[in-house]
Amino acid sequence: MPPDAPAPRLIRDPAEWRALVNARAGLPLRSRSTAREVFLVAPDGFSLAAESATDNVYMASGAVDADLALRQHATMAELISASLPVTVFPGHADTPDAVFPNNVFASVPGKLIIGAMRHPVRQRESARSDIPAWFAQRHGYGIESLQRSGTLAELTGCLIIDHTRNLGYCGISERVNDAGMQAMLDAFGLDALFAFDLALTEYHTNVVMSVLAGRALVIHAGSFVDPAVPPTIAAAFGADVFWLSDAEKAAFVGNCIALRHDEVWMSQRAAQALTVEHREQFHRLGFAIRSCDISEIEKAGGSLRCCVAEVW
Repeated sequence: MPPDAPAPRLIRDPAEWRALVNARAGLPLRSRSTAREVFLVAPDGFSLAAESATDNVYMASGAVDADLALRQHATMAELISASLPVTVFPGHADTPDAVFPNNVFASVPGKLIIGAMRHPVRQRESARSDIPAWFAQRHGYGIESLQRSGTLAELTGCLIIDHTRNLGYCGISERVNDAGMQAMLDAFGLDALFAFDLALTEYHTNVVMSVLAGRALVIHAGSFVDPAVPPTIAAAFGADVFWLSDAEKAAFVGNCIALRHDEVWMSQRAAQALTVEHREQFHRLGFAIRSCDISEIEKAGGSLRCCVAEVW
């Protein structure tokens, strides 16, 4: 941020956010809208984490097929690698949710950010040394941990970033608190962050909302407490908004991600749930829909975007 730029702002009022976005309308957009590479964590010893199930209504119950999860994950990694470089780290039975690394590890150019997780089963992930070492040794990145007393910040699970405008959107749930939002606003170097309450059934913003390469918004209006919030967010994207149905949201369409400016990735379940209108809308906007079957992994309460940690 330039020395004379205003201090980053944490905004809760929809009218104030609209005013900020309108005031910035003439500013140039950042050229980079998607990550340059990604990393995944394999579902080694895959199971359902009981702690996570206490506040994640998307999780299934019962047994899972660990071998099938591994095969589906390997196929996903291979398919994504045709679009951009992919590195896969090993998982461990003691950290079953590690298959969703973007909640624990995120980056900005030159820095890896380590999140502050709510559940001990996920806090163990943040203690692993191989991912920070990879960032430091391969990329020359510094490391910033948000783990401190009184802070909850589950990174790009809670926080949706519009990289082209350098703005953030954070849905408040049991996975983030005020200290965590301020910590993420600072760590990601955002110009401003819009904070709002999610419905009680929602645990992460990235299940109900996605910004695609800075030029389109995917959002489920019913997942926000204040009905003024979704149209406030949508205002910056004009007509390029996908208003998800309940069925699309339940199938994880909101958990999609643009890995290139012309590709949107989602699970096979999500792709099959798309309405004809939304398929045509993706086509009009120049997004090819890429998908793969990760149905066994989705039993753990997340989908494709949750599996993808970005390197910026």
